[in-house]
Amino acid sequence: MSLRARLARSPPPRLVDWSLFALVGLAVATGITSFWIGHPSGAALFWIHAVAGLSLLPLLALKFRRVAGRVRDRRAWDRATPLSILLAAVAVAAAGTGVAWAVGVAVPLGFWTLLNLHILFGLLVVPVLLVHLRARYRPLRRVDVRERRVALQYAGLVAAAGVTSALLRWLAARLGTPAATRRFTGSRALDADADLPVTSWVADDPDPVDPATWSLSVEGLVDRPLELGIDDLDTTAERRALLDCTSGWYAERDWRGVGLGALLDEAGVADDAAWVTVRSVTGYRWSLPLDEARDALLATHLSGDRLDHGHGYPIRLLAPGRRGFQWVKWVDAVEVGPRPDPRRWIDIFVSGL
Repeated sequence: MSLRARLARSPPPRLVDWSLFALVGLAVATGITSFWIGHPSGAALFWIHAVAGLSLLPLLALKFRRVAGRVRDRRAWDRATPLSILLAAVAVAAAGTGVAWAVGVAVPLGFWTLLNLHILFGLLVVPVLLVHLRARYRPLRRVDVRERRVALQYAGLVAAAGVTSALLRWLAARLGTPAATRRFTGSRALDADADLPVTSWVADDPDPVDPATWSLSVEGLVDRPLELGIDDLDTTAERRALLDCTSGWYAERDWRGVGLGALLDEAGVADDAAWVTVRSVTGYRWSLPLDEARDALLATHLSGDRLDHGHGYPIRLLAPGRRGFQWVKWVDAVEVGPRPDPRRWIDIFVSGL
């Protein structure tokens, strides 16, 4: 079959282009949202992200085949062509690093992993794509979407992406690669005896806390505000919990500290309280629904040892089912309120600066 005949059987070019745009949007949106998902109840979001990313690959192949002649012929270039080539390179890099991470490829990148590169390339696609769209915009037409053949092609595309996602997981398990231990989040298991890496969201890392001047306050919608020193805390509550870091690793470890629920009971929570915000000495903070906060732990010990500075001395939040960046380190305040603290969306990005 000739190239022209094969292209005629492919989805219409404008539909391919707009499908790429939609799938990139879906992949980026689910990828960013996945940072906040750590409980298995949100696993479907990660599956959608994988299917969206894998669905891009055959559409990219169709796109590349269609424009290859114009790219090879420098006389056909215009001012937008170099940007188009850049977009293609970034898109392939984002897809390639994602697939490589999924099957367990390990590349020494210092503090970075292939997952970090996948995130970086995925985010970089967005501005390049928007500029590209401005130069190459062509509206979708009704004729591009009304054929039954097109609907069947796209149904097959999504099905193939779902099957491929499952096959990648099977392949990783079959080969015994590091990805065989992946959670639904994509994070890989640390060895049982390995030390937890010292990681911080963005650049959140204060000077070491002086225990002589440090105190923990419990305030807001409470009957009896508290101000507690280290020696005032009953750190006998124990919990085994799984920490899943957005850097791409997870580990289940034993923790000890003071139950946040016990502190809330001691302070006396008001009837109109609904959220609890845990704040760091840096201003970094995260809010939990009241019922979830009652089940959280303010950890002082990890695997039997006192927390060191890198892990949040003197206290860090332990929030099972949440991602690692929500386990606030260097805690010095707990505030009870009627709603989540909106400042968290700013402080988690600027507190370390």
